[in-house]
Order: sequence, then structure tokens, then C-alpha cells
Amino acid sequence: MNIASVLARLRATTPLVHCLTNTVVPQITANVLLAAGAAPAMIDLPEEAGIFAGIASAVLINVGNGSSEQHAAQRVAARTAHETGTPWVLDPVAVGALPVRTALARELLTLSPTAIRGNASEILGLAGTGAGGRGVDATDPVEAAVDAARGLADGHGSVVAISGETDVVVSTSRTTRVHGGDPLMPLVIGTGCSLGALVAAALGATREHPCPHDTVVAAHALFAAAGIVAGREARGPASFEIAWRDALHALTPEEVASLVTVEEA
Repeated sequence: MNIASVLARLRATTPLVHCLTNTVVPQITANVLLAAGAAPAMIDLPEEAGIFAGIASAVLINVGNGSSEQHAAQRVAARTAHETGTPWVLDPVAVGALPVRTALARELLTLSPTAIRGNASEILGLAGTGAGGRGVDATDPVEAAVDAARGLADGHGSVVAISGETDVVVSTSRTTRVHGGDPLMPLVIGTGCSLGALVAAALGATREHPCPHDTVVAAHALFAAAGIVAGREARGPASFEIAWRDALHALTPEEVASLVTVEEA
């Protein structure tokens, strides 16, 4: 599937995304999903997470800043998604630098996430070939994590996306680079975390005709295109956030495809 067709499916199907995400970003994550055409749900009680993971179109598990109870819910949701064939995304926030979430993320890897999305330091930390970044900030360049991403893809059957100035999407036989975005994007809280949610939404929208690599590329393309549009009118981080969410809502699939540059290696 190409970028436009994936995003058209997203808008047409309104996928329900079960987000087990960190406490810093639920509101922006929900707003981003709504703007892009998906439906968010934030169910993180262990007693309910497995039930809802079986109902949802897709599941996001973001291991950043969670409680022990939420970690239990993430285990249940990931297991249910794995057993039922529901696409799910692992976002390894600050993995490599902090021991509890690193152990959790590596445990969840055994349940074969459909996609993994993180910055370069997080991908290196998840693969065990780096020490992680500075909190949620990467201290490694994107290209330094490509081999680690390829190892994760080969070992777990996942599509692995490395976010940065240029996003790189890796699967067992392909490497794709998505050029776009804006320098103000890292100054808005939750952009990376909500990108993981949008990846889940796109995967949920294309369950009937899955092509996970192209779907992950399309989600990154939408984010990058919205960043380009927002950067043209923003005066700073606050106005950028508003313009960016508006662009996520307003851009047509064809406009997204025309704004970003996608390079297949």
C-alpha cells in the first residue's frame, strides 16, 4: 500500500486505539489520534486491559513513566494482542537508561510487537547495544541505530522505526527514510509518544490488507507533513502545536504524499 491509500483507510475506518501510555502524554496522544481520524481509549487497569486489547483495532504500549499497576496492564494487553492477532506497537521510552522499564520492554519483545518506534538511543538501548539517551532525548544519531533496528526486526518480526531529523523505518528486507518535519517539533511535549499511537492507528486501519512496513512509513509521513505545514506559520512551540494538530486533521492523503520525501534504500 502507498502512503495515500494507508491514510485514506485511516480516515475511512476510524480505528479504535487502546493506549497504555505514560502519564505525561495521554491528552496530547488522544488529541493527535482524534485529529488524524482515529479514536483513542486509555484503559490501563490490569483487570480491564486484556479485555479491551481484544476489542480494539490496535494497541499502543508506551513504557515511559508508568506505575507498577500500569506495567501489569501492559503485560496483559500485549499478551492478549499477541494471542488475538491485534496489531500492537512498543514505544521504548528511555529504555537503556533506566532498569525497570528496560527489563519490561525486553520482556514485551518476546510477544512480537508489530512495530517498535523510538529514538536512536532508545532503539540501541532496547537492542542491548547502547546505554540509552538523556531521559527521553536521544544522544545518538539516527543512522547509528539502523543496524540495531535491523537486528530487532530480524529477531522479532517487527517493523522498527527510528525517529529523528530523518525517520528511518526498517523491516527484515527493507529500509525506508522519511524526510520532513520541522525543528520546532522536539520542543512540543509528546510528539514522539503520539507518533507511536498514530502508528498503531494506521496498523489498525489496515488489518484487512496488512503491509506493516508501508503502514508505518505512512504514519511517519503524516507526522512529517504536518510538521512542514505547521512550521510555515508557527511563531514558536505553542503556536506550532496548534498548527500541527490542525494540519494532522486537514491534510489530505494526497497532500501528505506530495509534501514528504520518501527514500527507499
